[in-house]
Amino acid sequence: MILIADCGSTKIDWCLLNNGKVEKQVFTMGMNAVMLTEEEMRARIAAELMPELGELAGNISAVYFYGAGCISPEVCGNVAKAISHNISSAEGNVHVYTDLLAAARALCGRNPGIACILGTGANSCQYDGEKIVNNVSPLGFILGDEGSGAVLGKLFLGDVLKKQLPAAVCEKFLREYELDLLTIIRRVYKEPLPNRFLASVTPFLSANIDVPEIRAIVLGAFTAFFRRNILQYEGFATTPVNFVGSVAYYFRPVLEEAAAACGCSVGTILKSPMEGLIRFHA
Repeated sequence: MILIADCGSTKIDWCLLNNGKVEKQVFTMGMNAVMLTEEEMRARIAAELMPELGELAGNISAVYFYGAGCISPEVCGNVAKAISHNISSAEGNVHVYTDLLAAARALCGRNPGIACILGTGANSCQYDGEKIVNNVSPLGFILGDEGSGAVLGKLFLGDVLKKQLPAAVCEKFLREYELDLLTIIRRVYKEPLPNRFLASVTPFLSANIDVPEIRAIVLGAFTAFFRRNILQYEGFATTPVNFVGSVAYYFRPVLEEAAAACGCSVGTILKSPMEGLIRFHA
């Protein structure tokens, strides 16, 4: 048996494969490997994952863990040690990779291509079928992350507070989300994880995408994503651009319009990488 993990800050999707078929799928609380010590990760895995796996854990021969922030040998080593401590049968065969490689493997398999993440954050890469060969730094939602949920939320909230949208739209949003100026300012500038708060407004954008001003925000952000990231990859005009993430999934028509305006085409879109990772590892 092998265990695959798709780890985000909000949740971890664990999938146990037995001869290429799904034996069990478990969801646990997310963790940021950069922010947690090995001991803290070890304790979380022991408390949340191991009771769900039960006796099956002893049959696991390899673990493939993909997580945001897993980009340095030190961080990857801490994750591997935390997993090995709990799943001793896989010791020496625990592989830790970045979430961007998860997207590339899920979307492209063992074929070359351009793979992107478009969810709360944004990222992209050129993949040769085995490894990532080029990556335009996403830079986060303040300097970059064009097209991400966090940036869409930032642009939308700015327009709401500066009265750049129809009054009825602003009133409807503030009423539905129970927000006001001071609450928004506090959530963005004083409370932790402002990117998650900003991204939390994307369902409103999706539900009201027919409002011309909202559609213009989304289209502009997606266009910036292609221009500032994808157009730097060799062969972008002839290679379909593939996406994983909820923003790409729910806003596909607008994403395709932005791609066409930049001379690109959209290929596969997956809401979550696990479906593709199962195919890859099976």
